[in-house]
Amino acid sequence: MNDRVGRVRFMDAQRVNLDGFAREDPALGLVALRSPYDPEPSLTVKEGRVTELDGTSEADFDSIDTYIARHGLDTDTAAEVMALSDVSFAQRIVDPAIPRAEVIRLSAGATPAKLARVLALLKPHELGMGMAKLRARRTPSNQAHVTNRLDDPLLLAADAATAAAFGFREIETTVPVLADAPSNAVACLIGATVGAQGVLIQCSVEEAQELELGMRGLTSYAETVSLYGTEQVFTDGDDTPWSKAFLTSAYASRGMKMRVSSGAGAEVLMAGAERKSMLYLEARCVALARAIGAQGVQNGGIDGASVAASVPNGLRELMAENVMVMMRNLESCSGNDALMSESDMRRTSRTLPIVLAGSDFAFSGFGSIQRYDNMFGPSNFNAEDIDDFLAMQRDWGVDGGLRTVSPDRIGELRREAAQACRAVYAYLGLADFTDDHVERAIDAAGSKDLGQTDTLAVLAAAQSIRQRGLTVADIVTALDECGYPDLAQRTSFFLQARLLGDHLQTSAIFDEQLRVLSLITDPNDYSGPGTGYEPAPERQAEINAIRQERGVDDLRAEQAGYARPELLRPAESPGSLGSPGSARAGSDARDVVIGVSPAIGRDVWRCLSGLTVPEVLREILAGLEEEGCIGRIVRFNDTVDLGRIGLAAARMSGSGISIGLQGKGTALIHRRDLTPLANLELYSVAPSITPELYRLLGANAARHAKGATPDPARNPYSDEAIEARYHTTVIALMELERRHIDTVTGPELLRLG
Repeated sequence: MNDRVGRVRFMDAQRVNLDGFAREDPALGLVALRSPYDPEPSLTVKEGRVTELDGTSEADFDSIDTYIARHGLDTDTAAEVMALSDVSFAQRIVDPAIPRAEVIRLSAGATPAKLARVLALLKPHELGMGMAKLRARRTPSNQAHVTNRLDDPLLLAADAATAAAFGFREIETTVPVLADAPSNAVACLIGATVGAQGVLIQCSVEEAQELELGMRGLTSYAETVSLYGTEQVFTDGDDTPWSKAFLTSAYASRGMKMRVSSGAGAEVLMAGAERKSMLYLEARCVALARAIGAQGVQNGGIDGASVAASVPNGLRELMAENVMVMMRNLESCSGNDALMSESDMRRTSRTLPIVLAGSDFAFSGFGSIQRYDNMFGPSNFNAEDIDDFLAMQRDWGVDGGLRTVSPDRIGELRREAAQACRAVYAYLGLADFTDDHVERAIDAAGSKDLGQTDTLAVLAAAQSIRQRGLTVADIVTALDECGYPDLAQRTSFFLQARLLGDHLQTSAIFDEQLRVLSLITDPNDYSGPGTGYEPAPERQAEINAIRQERGVDDLRAEQAGYARPELLRPAESPGSLGSPGSARAGSDARDVVIGVSPAIGRDVWRCLSGLTVPEVLREILAGLEEEGCIGRIVRFNDTVDLGRIGLAAARMSGSGISIGLQGKGTALIHRRDLTPLANLELYSVAPSITPELYRLLGANAARHAKGATPDPARNPYSDEAIEARYHTTVIALMELERRHIDTVTGPELLRLG
């Protein structure tokens, strides 16, 4: 039997309670920033040779210590930085007056334990300050995941085009079926080329195959070489720092941009943390990354993000990992590619500080496809969150690398990508796809919308690509021969740009004009307020122009679509046939005036509930009639205030009772002896008011007119963010109302047709 009170049962049902939360346990490595078993920072250098590192003598070095000691430390600066107090070093990271280059210089000589201790001192906002200054590339960017559970080429192409159009400068794909990899690479290459020029492609699979795809020009970067912070975990994977260094050089020497992967929680998950803190183990990984010559690091949790997030200070540790990479002068691909919580608030808490500070890549895989189609596992943000992310950029005026694309443009790009992919597959004899399959891929929100597909055809296509040794040159030829010369040319130009090798510089991306932005060509120059990256006016306009934004002109056009002047027009005045009638005070005790605002029947025809003004008035009139009263509609031109409209209407009413109605749909019952802000009943939540409630309002007004005491109508229950959803529309509606204020023309009697 559950003896918890309702409030606690309600709290238990919230999604945050689907997450796992662990007590700190250094024995298991479940500690984020400081473990009592972390070594004290220390370094001994004799005749240029490291003989002692973080409390371990050379004779006791493991393979990681050895590689860092031989290749990962600048012994010329080591004595200087190790002599600095932790606080003094931490202050240099945060202080805008200390140049980035100085922090980079000092960090090169710092041991893993030193960096871990220093970064553990930084508060969350200080980590943000450090990130803003220390990232390598001035211009922030973003990376997308494009996968689906069927490995369907047409859907991959359409989704890659969509991701590229949104502004992702790298697209990473993978496979649920390993043998499908060549097909996925080709499909994403074609789709990305449709969406935007210069998007780098990765197919994340086993290293030998990944390298082969890169050498054929079908992919252009890799980040699958994993590093670990303990020798035991390296050994479990049959790897060493030397084997990782060899792989790194193999990729780079063949023209592929290459960074390594590491991140908190990996060693804990494999029971190999050796009682050390997650940040210390990651400090060893980052030192190795620098030592083996990687271009950058994908870290910040990655697959272990939920492990770090389960312990106190876990999210702080994940951000500290990213800052540590930047301190080592490497490209930071800042995690966020693993769903670390089922709570929307915690997911946002994880991501927002990085987006605000700016990273080389805010995500090492924003799931630009739906959660269920992400074969890496759901990302921290997925297709379900793209509109939220675009709004987040706009809210803060920051550049997270993405932009809004109009619905029509998305449809055009998806059509071109799917059709081009089908044409290439047919031309190369890989597979034939039906017209219906193309249409379903264009329209699909995810693979569930494709219906039954031939997955064996995908497998056969992939095997053919691999066995025949097809390269990017074959894709260029196929595009040109199939009637896509522009796509062929774009693919060819991009290949030429990659052959120049400038994208192998630290933190390199191509922009859409195929210019390389990197640490060399676009260095971060932040040194405090008024410096560093600021979106150019045209880029800021992209950030601001989300598809949901509306203005007064948009609202006027929308309202005009509902205009029915013949249904609501000035009534004829007695003795003045055919001319608008001025409203007069009534004397009938059954007379109830419905006072409406100035723009009703002019520019305002539809309320926030979706009901038209005539529909609302009919319901109110019907409610009055049911109780034996007569309703008159009077437009008051001198005010938009609902209380004043209601009071003026009550003073004109024979019964002394009125109903006030604003164009947005807010309504009240008023009485002639009350003050303007007082009322008998009020419907304040206009979007939720139903026809039945408007009819009830009319009936209750009639009961008040007859001297009865009605059971007051209540605003309906709603947990919708009414204010957030409707305030911009309300502002525009009120502007339309104010434009019709006329203090000269008196109240007008209206007739409902």
